[in-house]
Amino acid sequence: MKTRYEEASKVTIQSIVWNFVLTIIKVVAGILGRSNAMVADGIHSASDIISSVGVLIGNYVSSTPGDKEHNYGHEKAETLVSFLLSILLIVVSLSIGASAFKSLFNLDQLEIPTALPLIVAIISILIKEYQYRITIKVANKINSPALKADAWHHRSDALSSIAAFVGIGGSMLGFKALDPIASVVVALFVAKVGIDILISSVNELMDVSMGEYQEYEIKNIVSNTLGVMNLGEMKTRKHGAMAYVDLTICVDGALTVRQGHDIANKLEEDIINSMEFVKGITVHVEPCNNCPGNTCF
Repeated sequence: MKTRYEEASKVTIQSIVWNFVLTIIKVVAGILGRSNAMVADGIHSASDIISSVGVLIGNYVSSTPGDKEHNYGHEKAETLVSFLLSILLIVVSLSIGASAFKSLFNLDQLEIPTALPLIVAIISILIKEYQYRITIKVANKINSPALKADAWHHRSDALSSIAAFVGIGGSMLGFKALDPIASVVVALFVAKVGIDILISSVNELMDVSMGEYQEYEIKNIVSNTLGVMNLGEMKTRKHGAMAYVDLTICVDGALTVRQGHDIANKLEEDIINSMEFVKGITVHVEPCNNCPGNTCF
């Protein structure tokens, strides 16, 4: 757990530093270069700083062991952070979109952007795509929902910089409306990412089940466990980056309690060794003819 926290913290701190630099550069370039799209992109980068700080906090809390009040640990802190980040993304998108929409009705007051924000947009695209790739790599490695949300925040910023680039370039060519239109496109994309993360985090907070592939993998391990005759009920639930599994297995009713316990214990070990993100398993043993569900292999 310590190594997991260190990996997540390292990539998140890098993101905070990069986003701080990008925010200053974008806002200054947007103001000096007379581009509303670049200023909006700078605000998006500023929201990345807030989200990354939230990820740091979430990773720290989730890495702490269980206590008297939280027997199952604190992994859901990451999911909670993802939920809050999704709200932040949606709020940012509404703010950017409202400002850009107003500008569309005041094109006469808009100035033609200079080349400065155009250059900054290219730099931002490269940096933000790099941030996305290194963050999503670590997020997938440690199975962190908060870090995945932060990675997609980086990707949305890269794509928003692409929209800003198109808008600024078009405005420089005489199509002034393209600058605020680019800001609207940025807002829509950010909102889409925010809504997707919101749905995912709400599902996890409501103990959504593991995916079909993972559940199939568990069933396969159960079917290959010596002594298990049938699989009854199986319930799974995500717990932040981890998961819990509840199983009912059927064994020969003539076995002793010790023998039934040993079979269940072996099954638990096999699942945890094969699926590192499974934090806990509860196996209920029934004599074969009483097994709920009575699913035979």
